[in-house]
Amino acid sequence: MIHLFKKGEDASAPTLVLFHGTGGTEQDLLPLAELISPGSSVLSVRGNVLENGMPRFFRRLAEGVFDEVDLVERTKELKDFLDDCVEKYQLDKNNLVAVGYSNGANIIGSLLFHYENVFRAAILHHPMVPLRNKELPNMSRLAVFIGAGANDPICSPQETDELKILLASAGAQVEVHWEQRGHQLTMTEAEAAAEWFQNIK
Repeated sequence: MIHLFKKGEDASAPTLVLFHGTGGTEQDLLPLAELISPGSSVLSVRGNVLENGMPRFFRRLAEGVFDEVDLVERTKELKDFLDDCVEKYQLDKNNLVAVGYSNGANIIGSLLFHYENVFRAAILHHPMVPLRNKELPNMSRLAVFIGAGANDPICSPQETDELKILLASAGAQVEVHWEQRGHQLTMTEAEAAAEWFQNIK
């Protein structure tokens, strides 16, 4: 998969694994990673699916309607890729923190729904519920930050609340930060994620 890896100055800091939104690239969230943890190594991935030329991490049938078969296949593809990267770049597999926006946050959610301890923490900006009616793995070691918009037309507040309940019911410690905005990722939301990260290090 197309990706970039930047080795950080702080070997003890978590490696941030970045997942862009629809139409983005592996470059998009680098400023966010710098804000969250300047000393961290960064692994940033580009989605393998193209929608009208725009990279995504899995196909969708319509706005907000996921192609669940493709989502499951792409989730396994990414898990295998992450396992390869842990070996290739000699990463601590127990010290990976996922950061994603929109479509990227949704593929992180799917990874969390399918695999136990794939990340020690996750920062999800405007995520949806990736799958329903699925038995979730034990998440008792997982901390999750959710950034949400009270007026988000793509990810409703009810969807955010449902995702929080699902993650918490599996044992995750979940914090939701609300913005009185829409689907965009704002600086105040990014700063809230950075502050949350400092508290869970």
